[in-house]
Amino acid sequence: MSTKRTTLATIVILLLASAFQPKPQKHLVFFGDSLTAGYGVGPGQSFPDLIKHRIDSLRLPYAVVNAGVSGETSAGGRRRIDWVLRQPVDIFVLELGANDGLRGIPVTGTAANLQSIIDAVRSKYPNARIILAGMQIPPSMGATYATSFRNIFPSLATKNHLALIPFLLQNVGGIPRLNQPDGIHPNPAGHRIVANNVWQTLKPLL
Repeated sequence: MSTKRTTLATIVILLLASAFQPKPQKHLVFFGDSLTAGYGVGPGQSFPDLIKHRIDSLRLPYAVVNAGVSGETSAGGRRRIDWVLRQPVDIFVLELGANDGLRGIPVTGTAANLQSIIDAVRSKYPNARIILAGMQIPPSMGATYATSFRNIFPSLATKNHLALIPFLLQNVGGIPRLNQPDGIHPNPAGHRIVANNVWQTLKPLL
């Protein structure tokens, strides 16, 4: 009887220990420019921070890394991607290109840089899921250029079988009350909407 009780107690202890073991942690990396970096808003107010808060509240086993750099172009992202990929990646959100569009950089160059970043992630982490954030630019850049720029993102998503956020700034871009005085960067209220835009695409992959 004593042996049975000892065995039962051991099993109970092992089951309890298993139940309270920390879940293996995965890594969600946001790779982008000032929109990702949270230019002009306070700590915890950028859309990656809001996504992190949502993930934590749902107790999902993900560490969220904000690898946004203000002023970053697709060429700059291409140069620093290997450094970012030194850390593990399970889900990679690619948000670059807006600064290219505002500078009128040829769309072929932007597309090539984004493709290079996608290739680098796939090479280092073949099982990582990649989300591409679609961007648009004002028609003041010219209708032909604006259309070609907008088409970069769905084209790359289709070619590479990526999840696509159709337009990162949907319901935010061009709305003064949701942007900072520069008319480009979302304010805290705008970032909350951007976080919801991202979440719609991200949630099924978590």
